[in-house]
Amino acid sequence: MAGLGQPPFGLWPVALAGLLWAGACVLSAPGGRAVALRGWFAGLGFFLVALHWIVEPFLVDVARHGWMAPFGLAGMTGGLALFWAGAAWLVHLAALSPRARPVALAATVSGAEALRGVVFTGFPWALPAHLWAGTPVIHHAQVTGQDGLALLTLLVLALPFVLARRWRRAGVLAAAAALAVFWAGGLWLGARPVLPDGPSPLVRLVQPDAPQHLKWRPDMVPLYFARHLALSARPASAEGPPDLVLWSETAVEFILEFPGDALDRMAAVLPEGALLAFGVRRFEGGRVFNSLAVIDGSADVTHVYDKHHLVPFGEYIPFADLAERLGLTGLAAGGLGFAAGPGPALLDLGASGIVLPLVCYEAIFPYAVSRAARRPDWILQATNDAWFGTFAGPRQHLALARIRAIEQGLPLVRVANTGISAVIDARGNIVAALPLNEAGIIDARVPRAAVPTIHARSGRWPFLAALALVLAALAAWGRRRPG
Repeated sequence: MAGLGQPPFGLWPVALAGLLWAGACVLSAPGGRAVALRGWFAGLGFFLVALHWIVEPFLVDVARHGWMAPFGLAGMTGGLALFWAGAAWLVHLAALSPRARPVALAATVSGAEALRGVVFTGFPWALPAHLWAGTPVIHHAQVTGQDGLALLTLLVLALPFVLARRWRRAGVLAAAAALAVFWAGGLWLGARPVLPDGPSPLVRLVQPDAPQHLKWRPDMVPLYFARHLALSARPASAEGPPDLVLWSETAVEFILEFPGDALDRMAAVLPEGALLAFGVRRFEGGRVFNSLAVIDGSADVTHVYDKHHLVPFGEYIPFADLAERLGLTGLAAGGLGFAAGPGPALLDLGASGIVLPLVCYEAIFPYAVSRAARRPDWILQATNDAWFGTFAGPRQHLALARIRAIEQGLPLVRVANTGISAVIDARGNIVAALPLNEAGIIDARVPRAAVPTIHARSGRWPFLAALALVLAALAAWGRRRPG
């Protein structure tokens, strides 16, 4: 039930009921082992529903990687569920009073979920706060970030348990009233105006719809390259020719250092003065990078960004020497994978503004913008969601991109190989989009930025302070009284 709150299901009332039920099961467990086991099973069920699409990358090449699918799903969901088990077990160890334990469970689960977004390179996907992705409540992420919103949500769900013994009905009403306030506050935050001035370049998003199992087949590579060129060369929209043409992650088969005549052919379709950004692999010093390159009308490479936050087992293999002996290879890169770039970078694209490039799942991490040297004018996500299937994975990835825009108050443009390509404004609203598995283009102006949000200015510190405050209050007043 809790997993059904995640996109594309969006059944947030069912998700809240599921989280309440899971909390009741954990809090009623008779001992420490039972508490941890129930927490683990609750997490396992949640992640099996929310992340069932994890098997999709293994099915692109079934003959080579299909056998890994059940192990990948079981390993990922079972491993993530350990965070829930640990959170439940900590509540048991604390020996708190019955009325304090629900609050402690809300705090430890939100802390554990924030932690899994960081440890082992992090995987902040399918978090409790994401159940609000299709509602006005998600706009509170401007203030709290997704981790703080998760803490607030779980604390509200603790109210019926805290007041259960004497005021059961009052606890439910208090939780409902708090959710109503959240809803109204989200509506207000989502309606706040953006900046009246700033760069508003005209961009063309090119979505070629190249299924992953066909994309690199030798007879299909020329077809998809020709499709990119044809879509890029379509007549200008009513607003005029684009300032910037955008292709998706690993849009081309060639290596950047050995393009043949490809760059000349790409430059030939550009309007005068326009640039083209495209995903490409490149070699340097014996290493291969998953990169985003920019060329001008003379086919000169003007900018290069190397993806720095790589997907474990997808783009690189941890403990590579051992993996090589076992015959394991990366899914996306082949061999033992890509090398990581140096970190977040800003691209000065002239008339198109200062852009923060993110490649694929780098957009799920909330703090890439704050690590940049200055605030960009907008965010560019180049991705290849063909790896994620055609149902939940791409839609969840889009929802997380929208949350990044909300948290930062910045417009975000995402160009995806098979979709969903979209132009997203600074409040997380989709201005224009191309659906899954459809080839086409979007010509749109990049929306204007908003003033930096509270979350953009403060990062995770308010969440950490609130979590510490709750834990301190529990330590001071929540201990079980003798007798």
